[in-house]
Amino acid sequence: MNAQQDDEALLRISGLRVGFGSPKHRLTVLDGLDLSLRKREILALVGESGSGKSMTALAAMRLLPQGAAVTAGEIRLDGQDLIALDDKAMNKVRGARIAMLYQQPKIMLDPTATVGSQVAEAMRLRWNLSRAEARPKVIGLLRDVGIPEPELRAKSYSYQLSGGMAQRVMIAAALSAEPEVLIADEPTTALDVTVQAQILRLLRKKRDEHGLAILLITHDLAIVSSIADRVAVMYAGRVVEQGPAREILNAPSHPYTQALLRSSLMQAKEDGRLYAIPGHVAASHSMTCGCRFQPRCTLAGQLGIEAQCLSDEPRLETVSAAHESRCWGKGREGRVHAV
Repeated sequence: MNAQQDDEALLRISGLRVGFGSPKHRLTVLDGLDLSLRKREILALVGESGSGKSMTALAAMRLLPQGAAVTAGEIRLDGQDLIALDDKAMNKVRGARIAMLYQQPKIMLDPTATVGSQVAEAMRLRWNLSRAEARPKVIGLLRDVGIPEPELRAKSYSYQLSGGMAQRVMIAAALSAEPEVLIADEPTTALDVTVQAQILRLLRKKRDEHGLAILLITHDLAIVSSIADRVAVMYAGRVVEQGPAREILNAPSHPYTQALLRSSLMQAKEDGRLYAIPGHVAASHSMTCGCRFQPRCTLAGQLGIEAQCLSDEPRLETVSAAHESRCWGKGREGRVHAV
């Protein structure tokens, strides 16, 4: 369902544009992005590096890097326009109502502060708790995320933690103020398979227990199949396909989604070499018209629609209930054929 039409959305991003530089020399990285996330939903945002996934997360948190700015669109959390908030008001929302779980947790943790103090920070700010009042809550939360000897670990520093333990601490810190939305940006990167599975089970448990809505940013489609309710596929700053996870993974409509699946499954080409998507993600600011995936797509040639793909960008069109795809080839020969 289109983000603009989803009345049940807890987090709704509509027509979002983000760019770097001055108005005369702006490089657009998110271009008319529409996305929605409902309560208790795990939405996986997938795509190659450079597609705009992490920039979407930073925009939602109002933590864009220096030089980047929102130039159009809305980001609404339960109806509240986050873009319109001043910094003081946004600081009250960030961590308390919407929180983020970052990549590389050991780098993100403050090496000069104890684990306990970092986990306690958001809850102390939200509920004005003293250190003594926050301590039992911190211990309980560390225990809840599966950290052994939480009393001892609360006194530890980040350099004393393994990668999996650091990620659990980051989850505890992100959940400490009981946010409504958690944005998890590649939360299992660099973790071994066992720890990865534990982290995913933990996120699913928190969703089930507290009604948490999770925006999961990942390039790993195996993770998507194990945890996501719905999938949105990004390419060059736009969503090109979205729908129920099972349908997207089993019957993808957009040739880019098909190519992602083929490369993720390590399928071989006719010559025996592993399949890889040719070329690279085009910068959204370089796309003046036409389909953004067209330079890397073989479908247009197969169907004889190159001129249309070059001149006009397709809209998100319904494939089936709650499943949409942005491709001129949709419906030409039933389902779009794999690239």
